[in-house]
Amino acid sequence: MTEGTAVDTRPTKIMYVAEATAHGGRDGYVTSQDGRIDLKVAMPPELGGDGDGTNPEQLFAAGFSSCFHNALILVGNRAGYDLTGSTVAAKVGIGPNRHRGYGLAVALSVSLPVLDPEVAAGLVDAAHEVCPYSNATRGNIDVSILLG
Repeated sequence: MTEGTAVDTRPTKIMYVAEATAHGGRDGYVTSQDGRIDLKVAMPPELGGDGDGTNPEQLFAAGFSSCFHNALILVGNRAGYDLTGSTVAAKVGIGPNRHRGYGLAVALSVSLPVLDPEVAAGLVDAAHEVCPYSNATRGNIDVSILLG
């Protein structure tokens, strides 16, 4: 793909819709329509809160890491590789941006212990193209991927 070439990553068909509602913003709670999520939300101490609850960054990290790991499993299985023991961890940082708002940065740490490093790197690149979170964030926030 040529640098600067836009790729349309919008879905051609919606297969599933998740619904969640926030009550009280960063000092309240979140619920999902199906009741599987019912969590207290609180500002972390680093942002002036008491930390007595989850926060949007933790929820984003959980979503991105699980989605990216699934994309990795998908491309690995398609290519016939063993991904036994593989993991994906995500760190999501928040801080002020240059426009008087806030921005996010993501660092993914991928472990593919049974694969050759070159093969693992290829699978990570392929997963980054497949993962919906990668596609949604590409060009919007910094996403670094460390293969260890």
